[in-house]
Amino acid sequence: MNWFARPILTAILGMPLTAPLALAADVSPMITVGTQEVGLTAGYMFSHRLTDLHKTKQHGPALMPSWMITLTDPIGDSWYRGQISLGAEMVYLEFREPLLTHGVGFTPRIKYTFVALGRVRPYAEFAGGPFWTDLGGRIREEAIEFNFVLTGGVGVSWFLTSQLTVNAGYRFHHISNAGIAFPNLGLNASLPFIGFSFYF
Repeated sequence: MNWFARPILTAILGMPLTAPLALAADVSPMITVGTQEVGLTAGYMFSHRLTDLHKTKQHGPALMPSWMITLTDPIGDSWYRGQISLGAEMVYLEFREPLLTHGVGFTPRIKYTFVALGRVRPYAEFAGGPFWTDLGGRIREEAIEFNFVLTGGVGVSWFLTSQLTVNAGYRFHHISNAGIAFPNLGLNASLPFIGFSFYF
């Protein structure tokens, strides 16, 4: 093989190996302070009756559009290296038992994203805020329509491009009126979810 053909053949044979590496490098996210994130998450609630007094088997779909902004550069030097984001989320829930009702709320949201794995980024999140539902007053767990919703969960984001992610995870939902009226046993549910986010 002459000196001219050898580098050409080497380049052609090496293309299948280098292409995935180039693609991975292209989508490596560069999330900096001030980066904004808009997302849409959807899931399905499954109720938890934590005591014998909890009787309602509420379940149904959930939809949660959100906005966040990155507050920090990566913090730490080990597996826990990550960034803090703060934002807000709208929460829409549809309760299909014991009767078809709805709920809507607004929650400030905080998220810690682990960045050590590159394009795959686990995170932990917490959100809480006012919540209105016409299920309140119709079940023994909630006396009034005005309540609060608290959520905590974990998830993982996979960067398809440097700006677009697919997200999946789990949240625990708690709805109660904070003692404004009684009874106030509260509603508790698991919420597995999927969604996507766009960074800019």
